[in-house]
Amino acid sequence: MGGVNTVNGMTGIIMLVLWALAFGATAFALIHALRQRSDAFTAVDKLTKPIWSGILAVALLLLLLSFGGLGLLAFISIIATGIYLADVRPKVDEVQRGPRW
Repeated sequence: MGGVNTVNGMTGIIMLVLWALAFGATAFALIHALRQRSDAFTAVDKLTKPIWSGILAVALLLLLLSFGGLGLLAFISIIATGIYLADVRPKVDEVQRGPRW
């Protein structure tokens, strides 16, 4: 019976680590969005800065509500964060940095 407790304990630790990574990524994305110029978002045909800031703030709140677990609320947050980090952030950074020569 001790093996079952070990597996459950390891599963809990893995879930907590995954949750912490998701929380860190979402916090990073929110801070990044807040620090950018508003016109950079519209220049790359993305949602506006206030909309992305709101989406990421709600994502962070949903992660807090699902503390330590990866339920439906956490997955919604992870998807929103992933879209921002993979699609919006690189383009916003590029438009503010200017063309590379």
